Amino acid sequence: MKKIAFIIPPTVQLLDLAGPVQVFSEAKYYGYDLSLEFYCFQQDPRCSAGLPFGPLKDFSEAQLTEGDYVFMAGMEFTYIESISFRAERKFFDWLKTCVEKKVTVCSICNAAFALGEAGLLDNLECTTHWRRIERLQARFPRAKVLADVLYVKNNHVYTSAGVSAGIDLSLSILEDLKGPLFTHKVARSLVVYHRRSHSHNQQSIYLDYRNHIHPQVHQVQDYLIEHLTEENDIDSLAELVAMSPRNLSRVFKEKTGITILEYLTQLRLEKATTLLNNPTYTLDYIASQCGFKTSRQLQRILQEKKKSVPAPLYSDLKE
Repeated sequence: MKKIAFIIPPTVQLLDLAGPVQVFSEAKYYGYDLSLEFYCFQQDPRCSAGLPFGPLKDFSEAQLTEGDYVFMAGMEFTYIESISFRAERKFFDWLKTCVEKKVTVCSICNAAFALGEAGLLDNLECTTHWRRIERLQARFPRAKVLADVLYVKNNHVYTSAGVSAGIDLSLSILEDLKGPLFTHKVARSLVVYHRRSHSHNQQSIYLDYRNHIHPQVHQVQDYLIEHLTEENDIDSLAELVAMSPRNLSRVFKEKTGITILEYLTQLRLEKATTLLNNPTYTLDYIASQCGFKTSRQLQRILQEKKKSVPAPLYSDLKE
């Protein structure tokens, strides 16, 4: 039986822990024979919100073998910066031993700092929450920290970005173990209908281009998100917000930095990218759900996007 061991550190962030736990709990519900185990490296841990946990076994009691997984959730950053955290050498050595035994060690959010303390990030690509990217690179200069990815799977060391990205990493691991159809079933059970791949950016088109306070532009943006499959011609959009077509086009570009057509295309591409993760959907179906006239049009735009996106770069910040 494969084991998934969860390390609960002091000041743990609840969603960092609960997301991956729920993924594998649902996998068990659908018949995957897994053992979920919970450990700590300091007794009586509490989450960052103050909720205490019951008695937990010490990490040293875990009996893990090749093919098992260790998940470590993120913590309050003040704890990560503390002397107490850096003094956990026995735990960090244990993490390194796990990898040597081909047990895969996975970090959620800023738990990547624990992997760094264990020497597991040296010369490896990795990631963490976008807010801690520069600090991770500065603290572990031999790591190759990627800024705009959701997770990185590198041999037996996996790292993921903040909070909900732990769910994405867990689903990706489940797909490696049980295949896409089983994983899609689990994702639907979690109401995670559009699984994100490792290459998805930590930013979101649904939040980008909203750093303005113009109510009519916001209204148009909200309408486009909800009506991707419609024609969305400029005259109809202008009538929706009681503006002239020319004025709407001008104001939209001024407030967002891109045209209405560019914004709509990005929305459609984002939905297409997420739908492509579902192995049961045909390209024709995805095109129809995203407002593209044909699957050929969708393929062409995807190819153009692929050519225009550079390979991920990591920060080269030094101490």
